[in-house]
Amino acid sequence: MPAALVTGAASGIGLAAAERLRADGYDVLGVDLRDCDHVADLTTREGNAGAVSAAVDAFGRLDVVVANAGIQYVAPVAEFPEDRWDTILALLLTSPFLLAKYAWETLAASGSGRFVAVASVHALVASPYKAAYISAKHGVLGLVKTLALEGADLGITATAVCPGYVRTPLVEGQLPDQAKAHGISKAQALEDVILAPHAVKRLIEPSEVADVIAFLAGPSGGAFTGVPVTMDLGWSAR
Repeated sequence: MPAALVTGAASGIGLAAAERLRADGYDVLGVDLRDCDHVADLTTREGNAGAVSAAVDAFGRLDVVVANAGIQYVAPVAEFPEDRWDTILALLLTSPFLLAKYAWETLAASGSGRFVAVASVHALVASPYKAAYISAKHGVLGLVKTLALEGADLGITATAVCPGYVRTPLVEGQLPDQAKAHGISKAQALEDVILAPHAVKRLIEPSEVADVIAFLAGPSGGAFTGVPVTMDLGWSAR
């Protein structure tokens, strides 16, 4: 039975991805700070190494890594707390690198290893007040391109799923900060900030992103590597 590691699996996209992969017949180790199969702080090297080791110890193999754990902070550059920058870069960029590094041998041993980073349309475009998040997501796309080239002869593919705004606690938690940053109400922040870039005015459901992750993890996803897989309801078409 193939085995997968999914980070940020206690809620949102990670939870949906873990459930979908289990339904598809995978053994799955979900990782998060709490309420998951394996509890780890993925802003540390030890947390990432321990997550990979736990998956290999539990299943004897590792075929898919889904680097999904996320965090956000909204503030102008001049007011952006430096410790928040460090934490966001550690979780959104350094953690995917470490997961790939520590899982590399076992993904190669799989013969069809898959590394899927849940990036964002913000790996492709920018928005104000999110300097750390956008910098990290742009970096993730560069990481995926490098992993794809290094993994090509080893049977490892690497892709970055790039959704627009998804109905997750991370997005819902942005509304007060966005409202404050723009000087508007939370209802206005949803309509005028969150949904404004979407050509189709709705939030993406976590299950929709999970479907794409499952496709990339499966046999039909083998031709996708080194690329952003964009599902942004028309955002980047503008």
